[in-house]
Amino acid sequence: MIFVATKEDNFEENFNELLGRGKMDMANVSVIVGTIIDEIKKEKNQALKRHIAKFDHWTPKDDSDLKISVESMQKAYNTIDVKLKKALHLSYDRIKTYHEKLKPKSWFDDEPNGAILGQKVTPVDRAGLYIPGGKAAYPSSLLMNVIPAQVAGVENIIVCTPTPDNEPNELLLAACHLCGVTQVYKVGGASAIAAMAYGTETIPKVDVITGPGNIFVATAKKMVFGEVNIDMIAGPSEIGILADESANANHLAIDMLSQAEHDEMASSILITPSQKLADEVRVELEKWLQMLPRQEIARKSIEERGAIIVCEDMQEAIKLMNEIAPEHLEVCTNSPFELLPFIKHAGAIFLGHNTPEAIGDYVAGPNHTLPTGGTAKFYSPLGVENFMKKTSIIYFSAQAINEIGEDCALIANTEGLTAHEQSVRVRLK
Repeated sequence: MIFVATKEDNFEENFNELLGRGKMDMANVSVIVGTIIDEIKKEKNQALKRHIAKFDHWTPKDDSDLKISVESMQKAYNTIDVKLKKALHLSYDRIKTYHEKLKPKSWFDDEPNGAILGQKVTPVDRAGLYIPGGKAAYPSSLLMNVIPAQVAGVENIIVCTPTPDNEPNELLLAACHLCGVTQVYKVGGASAIAAMAYGTETIPKVDVITGPGNIFVATAKKMVFGEVNIDMIAGPSEIGILADESANANHLAIDMLSQAEHDEMASSILITPSQKLADEVRVELEKWLQMLPRQEIARKSIEERGAIIVCEDMQEAIKLMNEIAPEHLEVCTNSPFELLPFIKHAGAIFLGHNTPEAIGDYVAGPNHTLPTGGTAKFYSPLGVENFMKKTSIIYFSAQAINEIGEDCALIANTEGLTAHEQSVRVRLK
């Protein structure tokens, strides 16, 4: 763990190390992923089944065996605990309510001369959602990807998820039934991304691919971008925490570990002007680590990618955090809204002492698919707009084209585009 104060001589070196967190070296896997994509493009289902046998250790009997039946999803839903079922429905409703507020609308504007300008917003025809499977299957990820697509109005939603040993995660199947998803395929990794990008005999080609995954999935998404749209290239999870002396060290420690337990590559960074709080959090981290079932993963993450930075004041803390641009940012002070205007870069911001990042993962409502590795400086959370596209609308009346057509023709003439110019002039009266 990096434990450093901004006034120390080696601070800049340590801070630059943090800025390099989560950067994925895709060069090492690009050749492998490129081969997988080429095989799917050429051989389609035949290649898919071969990859499933190699990576998930089972062989589909035929093409129909690639798809999970609606009946098995309903059966899984019927068998889950009643309290969990209630919690998942609560999560679904809150996510849907929030995302409905994000849905862009078409608009039209009438000008006095009879021209009409506007924008038509429509959903894509097909969306492909990648959901990690096996032991690391998270139904919350399914909800966070499916619901924005549904709110957008996407008619065909395709889900791909790996099923090691042909054993689908029952909780994931239950979430599929809850969401009303019917097209779910037992395909994972780069193979799934390629199948959704180019289509096979069984899996239809989609227009946009979203969802988290490992470096092979991320590399595949990057390589098929342009053939389809994608949400983002997501790396390991991360949390940044801004806190002052009013914060509870015990709470901050477990919040840091809530990301560390995800992945050995996850980053957990606390910045505070309080040396006392920093020392207390360091102690609490060790106490909590002793109690975590995923202690080995969390400990390696904290030791190799954790950081506690002691700064001069909250303004310096915010400046540093804006440079880090974390996926999740907790602001643990008594007056978090006073600091909010100064925070520019974060995937999601959690304000106050009673808003742990986990609330955003499951039940708050905003999407938990967020930009990582500093990309919050230019990327946004997954949302309804990822599943929609905008089309400009232009209508000119005779009066409108006569009013400003000459200006248009002049610009076209200046650019040397005669057909452009004349297409306007022939309409002028």
